[in-house]
Amino acid sequence: MISKSARPSARRRFGIGAVLVAGSVATTGLAFAPVAAAVAPTSATVTYSCGLFGGGATVLTATQDGTSATITVSSSITAPLPLAADSIASTLTLANASGGTTAFTGTKNPATATGATVTVGPLTGTVASGDSLEAGGGTLKLVLFGITVNCTPTGNQSPGPFVYE
Repeated sequence: MISKSARPSARRRFGIGAVLVAGSVATTGLAFAPVAAAVAPTSATVTYSCGLFGGGATVLTATQDGTSATITVSSSITAPLPLAADSIASTLTLANASGGTTAFTGTKNPATATGATVTVGPLTGTVASGDSLEAGGGTLKLVLFGITVNCTPTGNQSPGPFVYE
């Protein structure tokens, strides 16, 4: 006698289960996928001249979350003395292609040994969709031990300006 049960066959149950597992894995993968960067490029190099304090190639690393943006500055300036964490007041000013400037400020920096290169940031600033920000025409100001170090770019950043979405 053939069963007329409403229960699906084992093969069919396995197939439905496999589809559900595959769908769950795909959905979980999307949930943990990295968010696309809203600023491009995310990194640029510019050369700064900081007078008696030296200068050289500096890497700017940018991020964006809506109208909030950050830039981390990895400079070629060497620390004259050991620097404590979060002891450098910094302002990075970038020229906006549509006119004016945008400032990124903060007091974030890692502890730095004497002679090591100085990194500051993330420095925070506010951007608008379509802003095109360039180091050329801006400045970098660092205050260490009450001494202000003013740096000016000697050219434009490469590969080009930061363009925000």
